[in-house]
Amino acid sequence: MDAGDTPDAPARPDLAALLAAVQALLQPLAQLAVTRGLPCGVVEESLRAAFVDAALRAHADSTPGRAVSRVSAATGLNRREVGRLIQARSAQGAGRPARSPVSELVTRWLADPALRDADGLPVPLPRQGPAPSFEALAQTVTRDVHPRSLLQELLRLGVARLDAHDAVHLAQQAFVPREDQVRMLGFLAENVGDHLHAAVENVGGRDPAHVEQAIYQDAMSATAVEAMRPLIREHWRRLLAEAIPRLEALEAEDRAQGRPMDQRLRLGLFSYSTAVPPTETGTADADTDPPTHRSSGARRKRPPAQE
Repeated sequence: MDAGDTPDAPARPDLAALLAAVQALLQPLAQLAVTRGLPCGVVEESLRAAFVDAALRAHADSTPGRAVSRVSAATGLNRREVGRLIQARSAQGAGRPARSPVSELVTRWLADPALRDADGLPVPLPRQGPAPSFEALAQTVTRDVHPRSLLQELLRLGVARLDAHDAVHLAQQAFVPREDQVRMLGFLAENVGDHLHAAVENVGGRDPAHVEQAIYQDAMSATAVEAMRPLIREHWRRLLAEAIPRLEALEAEDRAQGRPMDQRLRLGLFSYSTAVPPTETGTADADTDPPTHRSSGARRKRPPAQE
């Protein structure tokens, strides 16, 4: 990337923290690229394009004749490079991919109370017949794709299985198609992308702030980490069961009231665990501080019950 003027320390007292944050964000991105054989040059081209896109959004009021100069000043890229990237951006176009009928079907199966048992788990559905059946569920999602085709795709992904009695079982509690790398990478991009947008906007002072918080504990055994997994999965199941019917009801209300439906919302839950790096003495840091509640807008240690 072109060299630009670097703000001096007095003008940007937060520069060191900002660079440290960017470095931390780039580490998992670099890991993804290296493990998938993506060369640095390809990522660098995408990074340049992302800088131009961000600068264009920041200067959305610029006339086409002024856009190149303003983007160049904001990014440090020279005008010729900015012009090339803007031209490539226009040729490529933009837009979010439509949600697949397969993921929509699984979401409805997980969320519909009529399709869950007393424990809230998805019940097996007869492959054909009137509701409740897989065929009827598929037809509520789309009339453009035959239920048989949707079932074949679920079976291919390992998300569902068909038993000897011609009943369809949902094989996974969450739709994470591990055998379909394209979809997995799509989930990574959308989920992590929106999570990062939320944190960045909060740091920028968004009001009201996005909910972007976490509980952090850095002194646990592997056994203790495994003991937390059922609790995490149960909270996700409950959120899914409660949020989706509410979202569907609000969508119906919006349509009935004729409100502009120009917003989107993503709700999520994540957990991450890894080994604590050893200290210079060769042992992990045995910090015994209580669990800490953190968010993009707060870094003070607080009891986990507080928000």
